[in-house]
Amino acid sequence: MTNIILPELGEGITKATIACWHVNPGDPVAAGQEICEAVTDKASFVIESPATGKLKDICVKDGQEGVVGGVLGIIE
Repeated sequence: MTNIILPELGEGITKATIACWHVNPGDPVAAGQEICEAVTDKASFVIESPATGKLKDICVKDGQEGVVGGVLGIIE
């Protein structure tokens, strides 16, 4: 299994809100595929899948905040 991690988004940014997921649990994903969008008070970012597989779980749902380095979801 591979964790989808909220990457470092910029200096001083420690958290971001997940605006929306583009895939649902059970959907196949490819490495590099845009799978969700994260927003901060400064910018919007696209999060890409770190691996090819199937999205097993979403840990930070739409509208919830995630922390840099935290798990957003899981790919199996």
